[in-house]
Amino acid sequence: MTISEKSAYLKGLMDGLSLNTESDEGKMIAAIVDLLGDMAKRVTDIEETTIAISDELDEIEEDLDAIEDFIMDEDDYEDEDDDDFDWDDSDEEFDEGFDFGDEDTTIYEVECACGEIINFDEETLEKGSIVCPNCGETLEFSLDEDED
Repeated sequence: MTISEKSAYLKGLMDGLSLNTESDEGKMIAAIVDLLGDMAKRVTDIEETTIAISDELDEIEEDLDAIEDFIMDEDDYEDEDDDDFDWDDSDEEFDEGFDFGDEDTTIYEVECACGEIINFDEETLEKGSIVCPNCGETLEFSLDEDED
């Protein structure tokens, strides 16, 4: 039996008992039965909404899976082209974690007293200093108009 059916059953029992709804006890029982009826309607509405939302989420999940499959197929195609080229990173020396940005950006390099080589861009140069990630020393530099 559903909540709505149970609520209707209680309402039927109350009506069948021919309770005096003018007495204090009758008023209270009638109010409780009415409250249960309202709650049953709300719960039913919430259940229906939840089912509708669940169905929508299932559709969204299917759409996302289709998009993921499409993207992964493109990545697989691109990876096939990359397999023809032999990447050998052991020959290259590069600074991981440093993003050189677009090709128009000038990258500067300075060597700290500790021997650490630090790369930085024009924005950092304009700030006038940089902290060595190795030893924590602050390296200061100035821009003179006569120097490049």
